[in-house]
Amino acid sequence: MKPTQYLRKASFDPQVRTYWLLSGALTLTLTIVGIPFLLLWFPIGLWATQRYLDTMECTLMPRSLKVKKGIFVRVEKTIPLDKITDMGMVQGPIMRAMNLETLSIETAGQSGAGGASFVALTGIVNAKAFREAVLDQRDKLTEKESSPTPVTASINPASMQTNALLLEIRNSLLRLETKLNEPKPESELATDLNPTSESESV
Repeated sequence: MKPTQYLRKASFDPQVRTYWLLSGALTLTLTIVGIPFLLLWFPIGLWATQRYLDTMECTLMPRSLKVKKGIFVRVEKTIPLDKITDMGMVQGPIMRAMNLETLSIETAGQSGAGGASFVALTGIVNAKAFREAVLDQRDKLTEKESSPTPVTASINPASMQTNALLLEIRNSLLRLETKLNEPKPESELATDLNPTSESESV
């Protein structure tokens, strides 16, 4: 079986590792209790962010979007394109300074519950172009499935002969009905009214 070719594969900016490191450090600092762990966070964080980045994949297929990520818990999701309702772009202050964006994907039945997205990916290179490619493919797929399929009638020679015969019988009956409805000449009417006249003259 020939494997399905993908339409587009996302690439991720290595700067996203720095963003994750800074976000983790900021979280530890704000909790105050986590400040002593900052010295451990950076060496562990460098290893963890690199491993996480290496596992991230986002591939646009003809009918779906495939997402893979995770270090200890490997997550693989296949999102049907016709189920995608929206793809949002999020960019905070730190992300803006590093020219990074988070792409959030919402599907039917997932946009409730506080607007939680089905999946979010941070650091896609040229995320806007990738987003437009996914939405364009979704629209093409939706239009293709909603367009009516032309029905080609099969021609059966036997049915054609039967139809021709029925049409000929119909035309014969119409001619017979027309002939019966025609008015008779007066001589024929007189003969019909007095059938014994001929025999008496003989």
